[in-house]
Amino acid sequence: MVQRFTARAVVVGDRAGTVVPDAVLDVEDGLIRWVGPAADAPPAEAAEVTRLPGVLTPGMVNTHAHSPMVLFRGQGEGLPLDRWLREVMWPREARLTPEDVEVAMTAASAEMLRHGATTSVEMYFHPERIAAAVRATGARAVVANPLIGLPGFGTFEEQLDTAVRLTADGDAQVEYGIGPHSAYTVPLPVLAQAAAAAREHDLLLTVHVAETATEGDELLATHGVSVPRLLAAHDVLGGRVLGAHCVHMDDGDLEVWREYDIAVAHCPSSNAKLASGTARLRDMLDLGIRVGMGTDGPASNDNLDLFEDLRLAAQLARLRERDATALTAAEAFWLATGGAAAAIGRADLGQLTAGRRADLVHVDTEDIAFVPVGDTTDLLTHLVWSVGSRHVRDTWVAGRQVVADGTSTTVDEAALRADVQTRALRLAGR
Repeated sequence: MVQRFTARAVVVGDRAGTVVPDAVLDVEDGLIRWVGPAADAPPAEAAEVTRLPGVLTPGMVNTHAHSPMVLFRGQGEGLPLDRWLREVMWPREARLTPEDVEVAMTAASAEMLRHGATTSVEMYFHPERIAAAVRATGARAVVANPLIGLPGFGTFEEQLDTAVRLTADGDAQVEYGIGPHSAYTVPLPVLAQAAAAAREHDLLLTVHVAETATEGDELLATHGVSVPRLLAAHDVLGGRVLGAHCVHMDDGDLEVWREYDIAVAHCPSSNAKLASGTARLRDMLDLGIRVGMGTDGPASNDNLDLFEDLRLAAQLARLRERDATALTAAEAFWLATGGAAAAIGRADLGQLTAGRRADLVHVDTEDIAFVPVGDTTDLLTHLVWSVGSRHVRDTWVAGRQVVADGTSTTVDEAALRADVQTRALRLAGR
């Protein structure tokens, strides 16, 4: 059965900011079969037609998240990253159970779907429970099993073995990857082993890099080079590598990223909240480095709203460069859609074009925030600067509706909120 969607416009999610007015989009077997102006649409007498008054956009791709950390939202307010991790986060995480993670991920996944994000890259404990949560909500995820030396989570060897073992369970909805925390928490030989395994199995390897100004000081003193150069020297780069944050990068570091085609998960809200710094976004894009938007965890952001991050990304880029053209609205939206999909090596996601997966978001334009519209491209401009996730009405993943009129169709959000509250208090020792 063909599903036909009609909309005021389709925002494609490409870098050029293509907007198709009075649009039709056809879905079959979970894939987009045709998209274009209604006047050119192919016959579809037997199609199931959904008429939408607003605009259709691609499901956003959140390239860096620790979403089960909704359990710790708001904790450690005002602390810098190092103290926030060591004094607040890691002690609480030591008390986590697998069930805690699954409940929290279910709630977080439902939240992201309501905000228009259909795919997220997750780096967190108990990957199988994260996958179960994502399957329950109907979202997609790349689940990177973390490698980190914390009590109760096994050795590095065991963590890496788990990551590789899980690859056999992946599919179009849940893809597994490897997530070594960072060069300052994971030994370099382990990082090299993880990278080799990722290349062997074509897995995404995602790692925190240069998030703060001082995190690499000890490594610099020991080895005499920055973390990006150190990763290159130890054969960690190459294959599908995604560096999270990448805030404190000099020209040489960026050249390493360009040479090895390393992608960046840009997380401006988290970096701003923790006073970590502002990444050189314009320089990265000018060098051809692949960049996608990320929220980071909901305990450091403190939300999972990519609309807010893409707007802040544009604002900070313009402020950093002192240039109002430093990042266009089209580029900002692309960084959360087509650009983000490219950053994680998923050419099947992120844009509303034929052959890609039918992950769709309906944004309500019957609002003063969408007025005036003198030209169709104004709709994209308003998406970036004037509106936000509160205007998301409906979401589909592979053509299946998972949010209807702002409410999850797959899980009980009220029950999840109550469950997360109870578990969060227990983890905080209350």
